[in-house]
Amino acid sequence: MNEELLIKFLLKETTAEETKQVQDWIAASSENAAHHQQLERIWNESANLDPKIAVDEELAWQKFKQRVEEKAASPVLKKSKPTTIWLRIAAVLVLCFGAWLAYQTFGNTYTNLASNAQVLNKALPDGSQLVLNKNTNISYVTDFKANRKVELISGEVFFDVAHDGAHPFVIAVNKVQVQVVGTSFNIKRLKNSVEVIVESGIVKVDQGSQHLTLTKGERVTLLDNEEKLVKEPVEDELYNYYRTQLFVANNTPLPKVIAVLNEAYGGKVLLSEDAKSLGISTTLPFKYSLEENLNTICRTLNLKMNRNGDQISLSKK
Repeated sequence: MNEELLIKFLLKETTAEETKQVQDWIAASSENAAHHQQLERIWNESANLDPKIAVDEELAWQKFKQRVEEKAASPVLKKSKPTTIWLRIAAVLVLCFGAWLAYQTFGNTYTNLASNAQVLNKALPDGSQLVLNKNTNISYVTDFKANRKVELISGEVFFDVAHDGAHPFVIAVNKVQVQVVGTSFNIKRLKNSVEVIVESGIVKVDQGSQHLTLTKGERVTLLDNEEKLVKEPVEDELYNYYRTQLFVANNTPLPKVIAVLNEAYGGKVLLSEDAKSLGISTTLPFKYSLEENLNTICRTLNLKMNRNGDQISLSKK
């Protein structure tokens, strides 16, 4: 991935096509997501660094200037008009370079943790227990007992946080911050949103100037481009299937059940229009195959199942 494009994305200067290109690249692997998160972290942390810290910004500027001059020698680039974005990129590179030097010396160091293709149980240094769903990537401050900060880079995690009133437990997800003292909750980073579901205790959620407090049995979904926070009751237990090994629906809309099954099994199950309005109450074991659980749904709702290659469709009989 082109570094200049990543910085344009950080500055929110990308076109719609470029934004999609960067988002697809971030979603392609946990390594890409971690690289983007590191750049974003340095940028955010730089705002908190002491401005008196001496860094060789002149060296960073000269290196960047040399790169621009080399690129300008290209016949392709000679045809393009210079824009203010290059100056913006230069300023960001200089700042990030200086911030990175100061960050390495004075900032927090982080430990990365990835679950890859398996659900992972992990105990943090403070005694907090984590369950990472598959393909989840987080990082946490290495000196965790003094600074209980976790960053969710991608995926989904259940936290059972050890009580420590003197050191609040903070999870950062893009522009969202979740803060707790001792509680249990599930947090999921989707492509364009973050979902928080509380099982016990109290959870404080901040996004920009908006603040919300959640208690047991409440959830909030935060969209990237919307700061309005609205909490809702949790009406099913589908979200925790990777911990309980059960899909528990309680008069749950069928499209939601199918979406969770597709996520869990990597399936391609589609619903006909006449089946999308249905709801279902049932418990499906994760140890059963996708097709076995779909058969249970079909028997319960009087649906028929058709297979076309790896795609399965459900419709009313």
